[in-house]
This record gives sequence, structure tokens and C-alpha cells, in this order.
Amino acid sequence: MGIGPVEYMVVAFPGNKFNGAILPAIAEQVEKGTIRIIDLAFVSKDADGNVTALEASDLESEIGQALHALLGDEKGGLINDEDIMAVAEEMEPNFSAGLLVWEDVWATKIKNAIIDSGGELWDLERIPYQVVDAAIEWAETNV
Repeated sequence: MGIGPVEYMVVAFPGNKFNGAILPAIAEQVEKGTIRIIDLAFVSKDADGNVTALEASDLESEIGQALHALLGDEKGGLINDEDIMAVAEEMEPNFSAGLLVWEDVWATKIKNAIIDSGGELWDLERIPYQVVDAAIEWAETNV
């Protein structure tokens, strides 16, 4: 019954310290069928402010090959140059960032059940982990 919920994430790496450690965690979720990568890209800004962007189709670099491996048979195309440059404009010099669009495959059954039961989704939000961590910390110290 179509695609499940789709999410978009930008992860920044100050000091251009991207080491690739995030990629196996994402690949694990793909292998488990929890998510399906729809598109991804990588952008970096050197100390002089020069921007370099890589997409999964850029197979000449190690990062490009890793992105391509995560994307698999998907065609991508949801992240465009405008998106990449918007992220680059927000970055300080000597920063890099990964852009990722994925489908929450795990939620497709729930989506279909809502539709099949005549329900209407009125609101859905993701609460960033930093907010949850701060709320838990506050609750633990103010009990």
C-alpha cells in the first residue's frame, strides 16, 4: 500500500571529523528491514570555506562508494544541489555533514492499519534525543 513515513536528517561533523562509524549503524538498520534508504549525500567545507559535495553516484571516493553501498538499488534524487548548498551555507569552515532521507519501513504496517480502519493521522512528531535526554536529566535531579 505505498510507502511508509519518510524522514530527513542532517548530521554535522565539526572539524571535518567524519570517520564513517555511523555508516555500519545505518547499514544494520537497512539489513534488518527497519529502514530503506531513499537518498543520501555528503558535503564538506574546508578551512578556507571551499565546499565539496558527494552523492551516492560519486563512486570515485571512498565516501562515495560507502554512500552508494547504502543506497543500493534506489535511484535517489530527493536530495538536490539546492538542499546540499543550503546545508553548506549553515556550516562553519572545517565542517562536514551527511544528509539522509529514509523510509521507516517498520511503520508501514501501522500506516496501512490507520488507513484501513478509516483513521486520520492528525499529528506526528519526532522528539530529538537531546530534548529527551535533557528532560530525563531534569526529572532525575528534580524529584
